[in-house]
Amino acid sequence: MRQPGQPPMNMGMGGQTPMRFNPQQPQMPPSGAKRPMQLPPPPGVAQMAGPRTQTVRNRKRRNLDRAIMNEIAEAYPEGKSYVDLLAIESRLDALLLRKRMTIQEALKRPQKIKKKMRVFISHVFLPGREPRDGDPGSIPMWELRVEGRLFEDCAPNQLDLPPSQLSNSQTMAARSKRKFSTFFKSLVIELDKDIYGPDNHLVEWHRSPHTSETDGFQVKRPGDRDVTCTILLSLDHQPMKYKLQSNLAKLLGIALETRPRVIEALWQYVRSHNLQDPKAKDFINCDDMLEKIFQTKRMRFMEIPQRVQGLLSMPDPIVIRHVIRRTDSEKPVTSCYDVDVDLDDPLRTSMSQFISSMGNTADIHNLDMKLYDLAEQVSEWKQRVDYYKRFAEDPREFLIRWQQSQEADLKNMLTHGEAKGMKNPFPDQPPQGVDRYLQPDMQEGAFRYFYNRICRLRKELEMGINAKNYIC
Repeated sequence: MRQPGQPPMNMGMGGQTPMRFNPQQPQMPPSGAKRPMQLPPPPGVAQMAGPRTQTVRNRKRRNLDRAIMNEIAEAYPEGKSYVDLLAIESRLDALLLRKRMTIQEALKRPQKIKKKMRVFISHVFLPGREPRDGDPGSIPMWELRVEGRLFEDCAPNQLDLPPSQLSNSQTMAARSKRKFSTFFKSLVIELDKDIYGPDNHLVEWHRSPHTSETDGFQVKRPGDRDVTCTILLSLDHQPMKYKLQSNLAKLLGIALETRPRVIEALWQYVRSHNLQDPKAKDFINCDDMLEKIFQTKRMRFMEIPQRVQGLLSMPDPIVIRHVIRRTDSEKPVTSCYDVDVDLDDPLRTSMSQFISSMGNTADIHNLDMKLYDLAEQVSEWKQRVDYYKRFAEDPREFLIRWQQSQEADLKNMLTHGEAKGMKNPFPDQPPQGVDRYLQPDMQEGAFRYFYNRICRLRKELEMGINAKNYIC
């Protein structure tokens, strides 16, 4: 009988002297004893042993990588909720993508809305004063103002008052978001040439890259007679609009439009009247109206922009005639004119912000990466659970299948190596089956392994108790 405290005897060596172990140094089993059985690592252990490499993180992920197994989704309530959330997210992503493409297409086209702007032409006549003692006097003068603001910036009781005649509080409340000069690219005031001569009868303002915007224009001139003024206002269209030739404008039903819109309207006319050549699709057979406009019976599609360019001209300015009368009192006399102007659609800013916000998806990307990693870990843990469960149900059958799988892999490796001219490093070693792990000497090896572990733990415990006593 083996006494307590002695190492186990080698039952398979028959009559040999028992071997004692040094508890301070782990010992390997003797040559006759086999190593204790170790279960082959489950799938996914190598990947889970350490952090994922940067290459794995940077590879292109798909939505399928975030899915989990059906067994997990059915076994746990959280799994079913996770699958439902993935389906909702997929539909939401498709909807956002479709909306984003629609908005991007809309932003490519200039979106303008028509607004009414009221232009105020006001003047005041200042009579001269005779010189007196200490007063040099003054000559007769008049002052002309050109101002304006949008209807939406005017209160109902301010529609007939120019900005210069409002009080300070009314001016702050009615101040337009845009300066008056931003709506025009030039303003010309033509005075009576008979009074001011050919060199001093024009007052001009033209937009330049360094122009300072203003809420109105003011002109002062000396004079004691009635003056007829012609005010020419040229709207600043963005993008540029052109005036169509009369026949083309009558054909398309538009008088002022951008060049791309004119070409688009002309193409719609060709399609609606079936003027495209059925045999040569890149040709147009002109009807009587197109032949009268383009002076040809047949033309190519690529010729349309060049031909249309010759039928476009700069738009006419807005002409306002105003008379400054000497009989008017010193109180300003005002005339009002309503003008149609183009403004940017306020939704355009919101759409641009929406597109830019969708581009800032760093947080979403980081969360997606976490989902990818967690889904992979869940799948790996599921494989490990299944792996150990199969081993627990039938260890012998499990090891036999695993050994057969290893033999098949080794055979494939050797066959592949021989095909490349490599030699088998173990030609005489027979394949070993699972029975080697079921021999009686395996029990002796297990006893030695556990005895070594117990001795090591006992030594560590004694060292800890001695250190505690020494401190006390």
